[in-house]
Formats: sequence, structure tokens, C-alpha cells
Amino acid sequence: MSKILLVEDDHTLTEMYALKFKESGLELLLAADGLTGLEIAKKELPAVILLDIMMPKMDGFAVLTELKKDNSTKNVPVIMLSNLGQDNDIEKGKKLGANDYIVKASMTPTQVIDKIKSYLN
Repeated sequence: MSKILLVEDDHTLTEMYALKFKESGLELLLAADGLTGLEIAKKELPAVILLDIMMPKMDGFAVLTELKKDNSTKNVPVIMLSNLGQDNDIEKGKKLGANDYIVKASMTPTQVIDKIKSYLN
């Protein structure tokens, strides 16, 4: 079973995703802040990381930078998941090494899972 790491501080959103991931047969690892997300990523080496930007302790851009510097995590696909939909945020995420960028409001959890599955094959 593929492990997916969701680094997100919105409790309601994480509960909704947890339910959808369970239905899809994917194992979901959760982190409520950037620092914890980085620790889990290095320990568990998930297949894909969904990464929010605005979070406590360490923002998503800082987490992404650290992930791409580390040999054990640099090749893990990272999908930025944010409400920040401005072009400069999207560009910054991709410059730092994000594989994709999802604006939360524009995609349903099912669409997000479909996108994740495209990175698992």
C-alpha cells in the first residue's frame, strides 16, 4: 500500500481527506505542522507528499526546500496544496521543486486523489 503524507494544519480538511484516502485504499500519514511533516517524510519516505504552504513552525516552502536538499527525500513527488492561488506562489513552489500545485478550493478530494494516483504508477 502506498503511503501518502499530508502536511496540513486545517483539522477539518485532514479529517475529510483521511476518510477519502481510506476509501481509496491509500495509507495516509498526517502532520499538522511543517516541522513534524519534515520529520515524518524523512522517517517514512512516503510515495507522495501533499504539502500545505501556510502552517505553524515551518511553512510549506521551507519544508519543500529541506526535502529537496535531503538525498533520501529529494525524489519524492511533492504536490503543493494551498489556498494561495497566485501565479507567483505557484511559480515559487515549482522553482523549489514541487511536482504540482493544487489550489484547495478548485479541486474535490476525489480529484486530488486521482492526481496523487497519477504519481504512483
